[in-house]
Amino acid sequence: MNKNIKIVIADDHPLLRQGLAQILSMHTHLKLVGEASNGMEAMTLVQSEKPDIIILDVQMPIMDGFEVAKIIQKDHLPTKIIFLTMFKEEEFIRNVFKLGIKGYILKESALIDIVNCIDAVMNDNYFLSPQVSHMLLAQNKTEEDKFGLTKTEGEILKLIGKGKSSKEIADALFNSLKTIENHRSNICKKLGITGNSALLKYALRLNTDEKL
Repeated sequence: MNKNIKIVIADDHPLLRQGLAQILSMHTHLKLVGEASNGMEAMTLVQSEKPDIIILDVQMPIMDGFEVAKIIQKDHLPTKIIFLTMFKEEEFIRNVFKLGIKGYILKESALIDIVNCIDAVMNDNYFLSPQVSHMLLAQNKTEEDKFGLTKTEGEILKLIGKGKSSKEIADALFNSLKTIENHRSNICKKLGITGNSALLKYALRLNTDEKL
């Protein structure tokens, strides 16, 4: 587990910031180094505190979350971004991930999801609130069938979409790690995709024309 992860919370709702701060304080490997109520304050904290993670509300005064994220990326700052939002629209979610952002949590489940999301993103993995993963994968089900995935491969793809590792999938399906890795390889071949996190990107962008 990562030690002493420095975090900034940027959201214009004080009660949500307070709730998130309380959750973070319960975990010794997480350290809250600042709170912001608008995008300008968020950017100032990123530059001064150099946090490992910023939990970034999409809609904020002065600068919104997209503007802050683009500055962080343009300036090649090391801070990783988790988007915090109420938006569940498929196209909106895809636009977030096109920016290279790997964490996406809904405000309605933020207090439950936040720690798992932080740990996943710090390990360079994707994390979506389960409601979002389920929605995207349900919408894409008929498209997946076109590629001839088996029932097991479809289940593995869904678990990958939830941010599960091969070890976690193996445990969930009572299979060996080697078997799951073989299934992952077969899925990639059928879908014609390669590369790190390509299966999750597929789940997010299946109905777009973008090449992965």
